[in-house]
Amino acid sequence: MVRWMVILSPAAALLGAMAIFSAGKNSHWPSFRGPNASGVAEGYPLPAAWNVEASEKVRWKTPIPGLGLSSPIVWENRIFLSTAVSGQEKAGLRIGLYGDVESVKDDTVHRWIVYCLDKRTGKIIWDRTACSGVPKIKRHPKSTHANSTLATDGKRIVAFFGSEGIYCYDLEGTLLWSRNLGVLDSGFFSAPRAQWGFGSSPIIFEDTAIVQCDVQKGSFIAALRLADGSEVWRARRDEVPTWGTPAIYQSGGKAQVIVNGFRHIGGYDARTGRELWKMRGGGDIPVPTPLVFGDMVFITNAHGSQAPIYAIRLDASGDISLRGGQSSNEFVAWSLNRDGSYMATPIVYGGYLYNCRWNGVLSGYEPRSGTRLFQQRLGGGTSAFTASPVAADGKIYIASEEGDVYVVKAGAKYELLAKNPLGEVCMATPAISEGTLFFRTQKHLIAISERR
Repeated sequence: MVRWMVILSPAAALLGAMAIFSAGKNSHWPSFRGPNASGVAEGYPLPAAWNVEASEKVRWKTPIPGLGLSSPIVWENRIFLSTAVSGQEKAGLRIGLYGDVESVKDDTVHRWIVYCLDKRTGKIIWDRTACSGVPKIKRHPKSTHANSTLATDGKRIVAFFGSEGIYCYDLEGTLLWSRNLGVLDSGFFSAPRAQWGFGSSPIIFEDTAIVQCDVQKGSFIAALRLADGSEVWRARRDEVPTWGTPAIYQSGGKAQVIVNGFRHIGGYDARTGRELWKMRGGGDIPVPTPLVFGDMVFITNAHGSQAPIYAIRLDASGDISLRGGQSSNEFVAWSLNRDGSYMATPIVYGGYLYNCRWNGVLSGYEPRSGTRLFQQRLGGGTSAFTASPVAADGKIYIASEEGDVYVVKAGAKYELLAKNPLGEVCMATPAISEGTLFFRTQKHLIAISERR
């Protein structure tokens, strides 16, 4: 029998969401998808339409060398970003809807760099080369060697470059410590020759940096002490390579780390690494980050026959896997097959759940019941969507790989407000801070705002 709370009306859900996300203005966007990976930043007006080519509502546009799919992070008036600069003159990305599993052949010396920029002007304050050398693992044609987004607690910046190691700086760019976590071979588990590059981003919880390292052999999740990089705990995982970033849920003094997966979706005690719950099932190339909302977490993945969305109660314990055709159980409130996302993490905003699939099909749901409210394709059916949606000021921003940003009005019905080309490939999830959108394209970091 399914245990669940009363389904909220849209009005009640809206009030609850606004209570959660409008507690106060916040200038920080400290890690992947911002505060608690919500993708939401309220308190300031944001534009629906702009024109990059004509510099309309463009505050600044700063060139960033190399290739990186990491998102910008923000702390007060500084932006931090990572990149990997290849020695290959025409290193690039191949975008679109395709299924090529082969790796890019590039054995040139690379440089892995962390940048600090002024949020108001886009001027580069400092840059630091974390390391250089030939990459230990190859990348996918639409991947880079700097996929993982940085994380900060306002005192330190954690940069994770997969097999090239993890590095911790202070906000002025002084290296505090670094650590080699070994060769982290991420790729298609059924075709081990296909190396695709590391993708999971670090998150900061209390005085630790938590990293999810699901690879071909020896997968694990671990917490490293921010003070010196020493290991606080490590939990081994029976898992194939995955690329999702962990999320944190806190309640009543307890905290759990929640991870996506194929063999092992689950939750761990954030302070000890003790396994709390787990489940199997879904896509075998998990990328989206778990989305915590209230006392639930939404897990989605794709590639394979199921492509599910799971709504899981966060008092779950033990093995909660669905069995024998079930769509729900004691701890899985609801699930939908064939609605899941391959690349982009969903978002809950204004009381509704939104999920954008790789081919641009956007769906809106009532999050407590899983009732689909609308389904609409963005673009013409040939565009791929890798960046995750973000939201603010009653609007949802969704970027295609071609660099077209679709601005959708939040609500139970689909309403497209604008389509804005950035003029370049865009595969990184944007950041929001104090009324400014920050888009990381293939060659630039672009600041979009109502004010100049």
